[in-house]
Amino acid sequence: TLHLAFLRSPYGHAKILSIDTDAARRSPGVVDVLTGEDLKGKIGGVPSAGKLPGLKVPAHPCLAIGRVRYVGEPVALVVAQDRYKARDAADRLEVDYDPLPAVVDPEKAIAKGAKPIHEKFKDNVAFRTETKEGNWKKLEKSRKSLLVITQRIVNQRLAPVAIEPRGVLADYRPGEDQLSLWTSTQIPHLAKTQISLMLGMDETRVRLVAPEVGGGFGSKLNVYAEEGLVGYMARKLCSPVKWIESRRENMQATIHGRDLISDIEVFAQKDGKIVGLKCNVVADLGAYFQLLTPLIPTLTGLMILGCYNIRTLEFNLTGVFTNKMATDAYRGAGRPEATYIIERVVDMVAQKLGKDPAAVRRKNFPQPKDFPLTLVTGVTYDSANYQASLKKVLDHVGYAKLRKKQEQLRKKGRYIGIGLSTYVEICAMGPSSRMAAGGWESGAVRVEPTGKITVKTGVSPHGQGQETSFAQIVAQELGVGMDDVTVVHGDTGAVQYGIGTFGSRGTAVGGTAVYYAVEKLKAKMAKIAAHKLKVSAKDLIFENYKIRSKRSAKKSIGFTDVVSEAYFAKQLPPGVDPGLEASHVFEPSNFTFPFGAHVAEVEVDPETGQVKLTGYTAVDDCGRVINPMLVEGQVHGGIAQSVGQVLWEEHVYDENGQLITGELMDYALPRATGFPMFKLDRTETPTEVNPLGVKGVGEAGTIGSTPAVVNAVVDALKPFGVTHVDMPLKPEKIWRLIQERRAS
Repeated sequence: TLHLAFLRSPYGHAKILSIDTDAARRSPGVVDVLTGEDLKGKIGGVPSAGKLPGLKVPAHPCLAIGRVRYVGEPVALVVAQDRYKARDAADRLEVDYDPLPAVVDPEKAIAKGAKPIHEKFKDNVAFRTETKEGNWKKLEKSRKSLLVITQRIVNQRLAPVAIEPRGVLADYRPGEDQLSLWTSTQIPHLAKTQISLMLGMDETRVRLVAPEVGGGFGSKLNVYAEEGLVGYMARKLCSPVKWIESRRENMQATIHGRDLISDIEVFAQKDGKIVGLKCNVVADLGAYFQLLTPLIPTLTGLMILGCYNIRTLEFNLTGVFTNKMATDAYRGAGRPEATYIIERVVDMVAQKLGKDPAAVRRKNFPQPKDFPLTLVTGVTYDSANYQASLKKVLDHVGYAKLRKKQEQLRKKGRYIGIGLSTYVEICAMGPSSRMAAGGWESGAVRVEPTGKITVKTGVSPHGQGQETSFAQIVAQELGVGMDDVTVVHGDTGAVQYGIGTFGSRGTAVGGTAVYYAVEKLKAKMAKIAAHKLKVSAKDLIFENYKIRSKRSAKKSIGFTDVVSEAYFAKQLPPGVDPGLEASHVFEPSNFTFPFGAHVAEVEVDPETGQVKLTGYTAVDDCGRVINPMLVEGQVHGGIAQSVGQVLWEEHVYDENGQLITGELMDYALPRATGFPMFKLDRTETPTEVNPLGVKGVGEAGTIGSTPAVVNAVVDALKPFGVTHVDMPLKPEKIWRLIQERRAS
């Protein structure tokens, strides 16, 4: 195996005048050195699936050609006998750069006179979308009688920071013209298709395997330059080639998340009813597009109304090019931003009117009978009971007593905050008509001649636990044990085509495909059993490794006996073919919309600005729950990541486009010591979008907890007259704010 290393740009923006590769080529153990110029016409660019009206799509070469546009952009590659020789040789590449001014502030990037970072475009506006619904003329006329609040709300830039950075290993067999590629990805089949296009290979000659993946969080819902380049070099050199990302590379050149600036104006009646919302959003997309870059902020627009059926909405979105790494899907992908905005809005209305934030939420909730509910954003919520989840979480925390305790402690100079969040998210991505790629998913189930069962799924779990939950679905339907079921995924050479794992779609879409496949098998096995037992197939149930009559326990046949009959085919009923294998492709009719209510409790130390999270309670509703432990695990992880955004995390570029949080010494991550024990509960409101009734839960914790914690901190600072604080709520920021308010 040969090892590959990249030379990456140290500049946020610069012309490449020349690259001298001689010293690198002479380095010990070096096999090959390539630049962007060497690859012209030999490999395709980095793929992007984003399609929006008027979207400007810049060319995105795998290695920079002529110009670099962000720190960490790959400029050249070196292949050597081991990783260390490759790295040493890459350091000997000599690049003559002509530095250019970097554009890092998205608002300055679209200001008059700003120079475009892509010469082919006249400005840095990648796209604009506008939504305007409702009677704005009528609303503006009644402005004087309404509460009107304006506020800027910022979702800062984040790094996904999976425990396992990206890694790629490619092996090419020239005699067979077969390329096998192992990569840390959430979308093995889509990646295989895109990599075959990049390399100009027949897709049937490419096999892609996603091994156990050490975290994805959306950052691996992508096809990166490095994947195509490792495959290209394996073909070129007819040798296995491997690249493992360093943590610094991961921070620089794996997608970033969030980075939204929102200017909002909310209109509310004196009773707390919200009647209108204006939101102007600037989304920092970075220098290039990755797979879904321009689409992620549009999800914010889809979900901006949250749990509230506000009929008058204006949402204007501007996507902007800057000299940074691309943003893309990061756990929640557009929905945490939307929930954060609308839940801050509700708390601002409550604070301004002197009302309890729970009461204002209840005032604006639709009723359970209103579902399915179509909002002016164009989405139709499937089912919900927001009142029930809010009541349950408030009962858990003893809300009334908690407020009294808060009053008592404030009198003693302790600043306790209670923050609420009621959220809804869009999951089970989704109908193909609304997706950049397909929205369907595949499942196949085979009962082996020995009675053991193999499930093949097009989704690719990387911590969600579908090996367990899919085995549960199949075992329950066939009346066998979970240990008899093996779930296979992630290998395009073994599994039928699928779309992948993202947007909390794994079980709601992929699990449903498996369910329908196993139902086809059940029907076939029931026919065989009915033929043997001389009963109606409709009269049979599967349980305890038997297929038996509902009416007579004596009329039963062993599960493996039916399997044997299916394979040996001695007495099959007419019209039934031998074998026991079925597949299904499930195309959902709609997204699903899980929801929930979270309460965060914090204490702020006014002398240090330190925020301590003292309690966290969540009641989530993800439809029917198949495995409670898996659900709780997903919620735990989501809360931790979201609280990380609130209190610690922030990716920062300086004015020259340098990433100054480029390693874990400078980028603060949440640690276990920063959390109390979470208290979790749930309600169950099944969906009719799929027969399992499941909605999805992978991102719920991330979406519900951001506003809950910020609302709690703002609530704690209420005695100082604070109405809003932008994330991250670091101690210095809170301390300065308190000192300023005390001084004034």
